[in-house]
Amino acid sequence: MIPEGWERVSLGDIAQITGGKRLPKGRSLESDPTPHPYIRVSDMRMGKLDVSAIQYLPADLGPVLKRYRVNAGDLLISVAGTLGAICRVPDDLDGANLTENADRISSFKCDSGFLFHALMDEKLQQAIQSSRTTNAQPKLALDKIRSFTIPLPPKEEQRRIALVLETWDRAIETVEALIANARAQKLALMQQLLPQGTTPPKKRLPGFSGDWRKLHIGDVAKEVSERAGDEAGYPVLSCSKYDGMVESLSYFKKKVYSDDTSNYKVMRRGTFGFPSNHVEEGSIGYQDLCDAGIVSPIYCVFATSNEVDDGFLFKLLKTDRYRQIFAAATNASVDRRGSLRWKEFSRIPLPLPPLEEQRAISEAVDAVAATETAYQAQLAALRQEKAALMQQLLTGKRRVKLLESEVA
Repeated sequence: MIPEGWERVSLGDIAQITGGKRLPKGRSLESDPTPHPYIRVSDMRMGKLDVSAIQYLPADLGPVLKRYRVNAGDLLISVAGTLGAICRVPDDLDGANLTENADRISSFKCDSGFLFHALMDEKLQQAIQSSRTTNAQPKLALDKIRSFTIPLPPKEEQRRIALVLETWDRAIETVEALIANARAQKLALMQQLLPQGTTPPKKRLPGFSGDWRKLHIGDVAKEVSERAGDEAGYPVLSCSKYDGMVESLSYFKKKVYSDDTSNYKVMRRGTFGFPSNHVEEGSIGYQDLCDAGIVSPIYCVFATSNEVDDGFLFKLLKTDRYRQIFAAATNASVDRRGSLRWKEFSRIPLPLPPLEEQRAISEAVDAVAATETAYQAQLAALRQEKAALMQQLLTGKRRVKLLESEVA
C-alpha cells in the first residue's frame, strides 16, 4: 500500500537509462591524466564515486567513445560483477566516459535527489540482487533495470524527502572526515614512534633516552605448535589483512575450513599468528578474541617473552615497512610454495626499546586509535538511523511536512 497521491512507476518511465562502453580490443586505460577520465565499477561505492584511483582513456579514443560520456548530476548503477552500487557523477567528472559494466541514469522526470536515495532502498537492492544472471560474472540487463518499480510521491514531496536525506548524508560525510583525520593522526604518530624498518626512530617520547637493542624476532619469541587433536568446541580463527584475527564463520559468513580440524593448531589468547603463505600481504594477527581457538596447519603461531609488550610488537609488525620485509623474506625463502616458515621469520631483525618505552608507545597509539573507534561507532549509528528513516520516507509510512505554498 502507498499513500494517496503517490504512484508506483517503473524506472524506465521516469528517467533515461543507457549503457556504457568498453575500450576497443587491444587498447587499455592509462593512469596518467588525459582529457578523458573513465569511470569503472571499481571506482563506484554505494552513494559516492571514489576518484582516488581514477584512470583515463588514451587521448585518441575520446572522440571515438564520446557517445558514452556522462554529465555531472547523472546517476550511475553498476550492472556487472558488483551489482547495484549507486552513485552520482560529481562536477569534476562532467564529461567522463563510462564502463560497459555500469549504466547511466539521466533525463529525469522526477527529482534526481529522491531517485538517488530510492535506488539505494533496501527492497530495491534486494530486487537487484535477485535479478542477477547466473553467468560466471553476475550481470544485470538494461531492460531489467528499466522495469524496476518504486513508489513515487508528488514532486514537492520528492524534493522535501531528498533534502531530509541529504542532511543525513552531510552528517555522515562530516563523521567520515573526522575518521580520516583521526586515522591520519594515528598513522603520523606511528611513523614517528615506530621504526620504519630495522633502525630505531629519531623521535622519542618524553622521559625515554635509553638505547634500543638490535635483535631478531626469534630472540624474544618462540614458535608454538600445539595441535587440536580430538578437542571439540574451539572456534576456528582466520587472520585478515586489516582486522587481524577474526572468527572465521562470523567474518566470512560461511564455512571455509576443513571438516577435520584435528591437525589444526591451537592459538591461545596472547599469541601471534600468520598464514605462512600470505604474511607478505600483512596478514598477521594477535589472538585476544577467546581463551583458545584453532587455525589452519598452514599458520605459524608464536608467543613472546616477558621482554616484549605485545601491543607494541603487533603495531610494529602491522606497519607497511614490515609488510615489505615479510615480502622480501618470503621471496628469499627456500620453500618451494612461497611460504615464510618460522625458521626464516625468526631471523627478521627487530629493533626493541626498553619494555616501559614499548608500553608507552603502544598506549600513545591506542589513545589516538580510541578516537577513531569512537567516530566509527558514531558513523555506524548514523548509517543505521538513516537506513531506518529511508525505509519510512521512501514508502510513505512517514511523511515530510510541506510548506503551505508547496501544498497549494
